[in-house]
Amino acid sequence: MLIVIMAIAAPLVVLDQTSNANDMDLRRALLGPGSSTDMGLHLFGTDKYGRDHFSRVILGSRISLTVGFIAVGISLLIGIPVGAFAGYYGGRLDQFLTWAMSVLWSIPTLLLVIALTFVLGKGIVQVFIAVGLTMWVEVARVIRGQFLGEKSKEYVEAAKVLGFSTTHIIFKEILPNTWGPLVVICATNFASALLIESGLSFLGIGAQPPVPSWGGMIREYYPYLITGKAYLSLIPGGLIALSVLSLNTLSTVWGERS
Repeated sequence: MLIVIMAIAAPLVVLDQTSNANDMDLRRALLGPGSSTDMGLHLFGTDKYGRDHFSRVILGSRISLTVGFIAVGISLLIGIPVGAFAGYYGGRLDQFLTWAMSVLWSIPTLLLVIALTFVLGKGIVQVFIAVGLTMWVEVARVIRGQFLGEKSKEYVEAAKVLGFSTTHIIFKEILPNTWGPLVVICATNFASALLIESGLSFLGIGAQPPVPSWGGMIREYYPYLITGKAYLSLIPGGLIALSVLSLNTLSTVWGERS
């Protein structure tokens, strides 16, 4: 929640108010955390171009969180209908959709995202779409399993007897009873999307300079790990780890309650 609040309130808390916190001044290059200049107090120091590192880290959180939200949204839009129809109708439709999900499931996610970004092109919008298109399988598998267990229960039979349409039964009767596992898989997918975006930015495929991203900062500054400026890459790396740990902890708690 702290990271989300900081990302939302970024314009109020960042020191560098320029677009993408890209105010360069080599006279401020590689200052340590807590240093002061004419710009103000640099909590996380400055990078090799003299840019305020705290400002870029905060703005970088916006990229990671946005990728997570959009990827989860796309995965829900595709995964819920596919999983619902497969689980409810069964038969050949279920066999075909399950086969398609198994094929996509067998492809490493990062490689599939990289392939999609090569097709769609580099850029943050393409990353949003690519990550979302690779995560619907998990949602569909969870929803399918839930529908297989729910469709034979008495309330579904009662809805059929009362003459409700199939669409009503699927989305109004059965789907609300799957929210528990669905919330858990959404939290897990959010964490996975954050990691994938960071990995793509580290490889140079994700957010392009001068847009700040946590993965891009690690890629740009990991050589400084042995020069006494390790904080340049350790700070965004630590925030990635904390974000993923927080999301996985939430998914575990929600899973136990559901």
